[in-house]
Amino acid sequence: MQMIDLQAYLTKKQSMVNQWIEACFSQESRAEKITNAMQYAVSAGGKRVRPILCLAASESVGGNPSNLLPVACALELIHTYSLIHDDLPAMDDDVLRRGKATLHIEFDEATAILAGDALLTLAFQILSDPQYVTSENGQATLKVMHRVSVAAGYGGMINGQMLDMMSEGKKLNLNEIKVLHKKKTGALIEASVFSGALLGGANAKEMQALNTFASHIGLAFQVADDILNVIGDPVKMGKAVGTDIDRDKNTFPANMGIAESQVYARQLVEKALHAIESFDKKSEPLRAIARYIIERNR
Repeated sequence: MQMIDLQAYLTKKQSMVNQWIEACFSQESRAEKITNAMQYAVSAGGKRVRPILCLAASESVGGNPSNLLPVACALELIHTYSLIHDDLPAMDDDVLRRGKATLHIEFDEATAILAGDALLTLAFQILSDPQYVTSENGQATLKVMHRVSVAAGYGGMINGQMLDMMSEGKKLNLNEIKVLHKKKTGALIEASVFSGALLGGANAKEMQALNTFASHIGLAFQVADDILNVIGDPVKMGKAVGTDIDRDKNTFPANMGIAESQVYARQLVEKALHAIESFDKKSEPLRAIARYIIERNR
């Protein structure tokens, strides 16, 4: 397969996503405190993994990623909202995120709660905007909205966060940890790939392959995050390390150790790559991103 310059690809796609997100905020609203808080959160320099996965999945089945920017950006807004709420004193009580003060530290707790709510609502405002929903993509867009709602909702990401907090100080078995993180992290990653694939025109066989791919990389992403929380460089990560141990969280390294977790992450990526091995060179960005997920240092 033809190799790609992944850093150049990521930089290009990040720029596209960032420009589109910036355009979401009207000039009239920029002086308002809530808008400033929302922009502070989304402009903090995230990797944009979820929107880029959405765009790359579309490309892999012959779609035009430019047409999916609204959906991709909505996914990033949902992800950002979840980080704001996760950082709150009532949850993880973090003071740094992406090298900057967390939102409740920079502004205040009430503003952080409202900014998170506003980003979640804005995401669905974008997804349902009539200027992006056409007679050609209407049914597919409705399916995307439903899948994203499920992934972000009480059966997905929110339930995962609840399980994560409830299990602090307890000893979960490996399968229970997988279930927790499939909800907390994997669900939105899977929805991102699903959205790009469906709106990109994937057939049933391609959709099944990409769903399998996404399931494996969603879990691999969390395993890598858990490892970085133990051995990562806080300067490169832009946040404290060792917090999972301090909170007695159920992580993959706590369950199986660092070395075994690294092996498990590689196995998950290999399974993901195997799922799309029949895809042509258009899926090379997806393959590169899968490898990047466990090789990254932040």
